[in-house]
Amino acid sequence: MNADQSLAEAPVLAPLAARYERGAEPVSDGIVRAMPVVLRLERPPAARTPVLEAAAAAALAVCLDPRAQPGGEWHDSVSIWVATQIRKIARRARGAHWAAVQELPGVTWEVDGAQVRALLPGPVDEVPKVVSRLQIGGTDLEPDEPGPVPPGAPVIWVNAGLDLTVGKAAAQVGHASMLYAAAHGLTSVPHFAVRDAEPDRWAQLCAAAGRGEAVAVRDAGFTEVAPGTITCIATSS
Repeated sequence: MNADQSLAEAPVLAPLAARYERGAEPVSDGIVRAMPVVLRLERPPAARTPVLEAAAAAALAVCLDPRAQPGGEWHDSVSIWVATQIRKIARRARGAHWAAVQELPGVTWEVDGAQVRALLPGPVDEVPKVVSRLQIGGTDLEPDEPGPVPPGAPVIWVNAGLDLTVGKAAAQVGHASMLYAAAHGLTSVPHFAVRDAEPDRWAQLCAAAGRGEAVAVRDAGFTEVAPGTITCIATSS
């Protein structure tokens, strides 16, 4: 895949594809933008893996939505955000708060009973009050046993050695799904399998990413990890 191909097939993601291929830094216009990613965590909450898989899909779904394409009502917001920095901020909601965020522009995705809504990205100092009142912390979920990866599903591997919170991991897998889609010229959202990678597997994945055989997410270092840390690697199964 090259940048021209991605431009033809998924124009909103074209700058991301070109930037990744060239190893270039995102351009900043001085405005900090982010995509709010709202995790539905009722009592009891959904399992960790489905939550992360829903987060990966929801973030990409906003970018591939017809409203985000040229001429669509979301295009300016999404394209400017993709061209600068694909920052995401995960928050948790339940009950009436979860219902309230459904009224905001975005896409809700469900995987095995877990629901995540990715909202239209915008300046962080203009986040709607219904979102800003939601807590960012408190998103820890117990490890689960997701089982084998479904045949043909792309896999987003999370660096288990970093012990990321679920909120941080949700943002990172959302980055990974977008990078993977940009690198492969996707125009629809696949079912991403999210799995933890222990040290031995992680070393193999990093080597594959170094050879250009996988897509790596290098974090900007705003929270939890140092700048440049590889948090996730996306591969074709």
